[in-house]
Amino acid sequence: MVGMKTRMEEFSDWGTEVVFGRAHGFRAWMLCCVLRVASFFFWVLVRMRLFLFRRQIKTVHYLGTLVVSVGNITAGGTGKTPVVELLASTLAARGRRCAILTRGYKSAPLEKPQVWRDAEGRRVRHLPKIASDGTTRYLSPLYAGDEPFMLARNLDGVAVLVDKDRVKSGIFAIEQLGSNTLILDDGMQYLKLKHELDIVLVDCGFPFGTGSLLPRGTMREPRSSLRRASYIILTKSGGKPQDELISVIRRYNKVADIIVTDHVPAYLENIFTGERRELSFLKGKYVACMSGIARPESFEVLVENAGAHVEIRRRYPDHYWFDPEDMDAFVERCADRAMDMIVTTEKDAVRFLKPMETEVPIYFLRIRIEIIRGQKEWDAMVDRICNLAQPQPAPEWDNVL
Repeated sequence: MVGMKTRMEEFSDWGTEVVFGRAHGFRAWMLCCVLRVASFFFWVLVRMRLFLFRRQIKTVHYLGTLVVSVGNITAGGTGKTPVVELLASTLAARGRRCAILTRGYKSAPLEKPQVWRDAEGRRVRHLPKIASDGTTRYLSPLYAGDEPFMLARNLDGVAVLVDKDRVKSGIFAIEQLGSNTLILDDGMQYLKLKHELDIVLVDCGFPFGTGSLLPRGTMREPRSSLRRASYIILTKSGGKPQDELISVIRRYNKVADIIVTDHVPAYLENIFTGERRELSFLKGKYVACMSGIARPESFEVLVENAGAHVEIRRRYPDHYWFDPEDMDAFVERCADRAMDMIVTTEKDAVRFLKPMETEVPIYFLRIRIEIIRGQKEWDAMVDRICNLAQPQPAPEWDNVL
């Protein structure tokens, strides 16, 4: 079984190389042909699904409270989690009772069901996984998922709920936690729950992925889907003007406010001791980067730009769960190469297991969102959300579930 798993992982990694155009040869060409055909059928399914929801042939649930979706038209890599964190913390500071509804990709099933009792002491049915109720964290990264755990750890006064059925999560947030603002994490394609506002993220360095739909490429929807956006946030701009990209986006959406942002390093934090270091600590250091994210090169560039010499780059698939063998072997390799430190991402840090020996200190790079252009538009968006009157919860929820 272990051998089969290894072969499947190797095939998956090779398939990723093919999708990104990094694998060559006859086998890669054959797989490309197969994937192009599959992408055509995927495009048909996407168009059909959008039509069914638009015509309300498929049910769209309205929960009677504000739902803000944060998502994208590509698969991963847009830096969504820091944007969700900034939005939720801003709204919470303005007095909104927010709950983040997330799928919890690659989170493990609970070994023992959680128990939640309502104000009258009755046990609540149809319970999502509660990563945080806004005051207490209940789940580890294994059961919450790396990104939900990160959000729960960094956000006070914001609930984080994990379930594929985000209608169920939304009902729990409103009934049991008193939430009046639901943030639908990675929600652009989740059409079962009505969105009042759609915030769509576009990565400046990789705006439309590989340019092809899944599975041949990395696009979940065609570019024309940008017309559904209420607001468009450009991420990872590097502080550079984005006029050319904005002009392309305007072909598909002429009215949405466009906000240009950048992912900016804030500080380093030791994964196991909690010690924090200023970014200047990286200057001149010999560093090994280890990550399991969609676009590791963007993270590595941030480390290099802080003045570090990146000597080793160890990349794993997105959301990869590190095992002790991974860690021990990598730390030993870094010690042999006399690395000053190992640097990883905050999302990866929650999936790290402490190696047997930590001869080389391991830090994660904390990232914050900086608005480069469109601060007035961001403030107006927050005002729009905060000024909306709180609707009454929709009745007859038993029929929704």
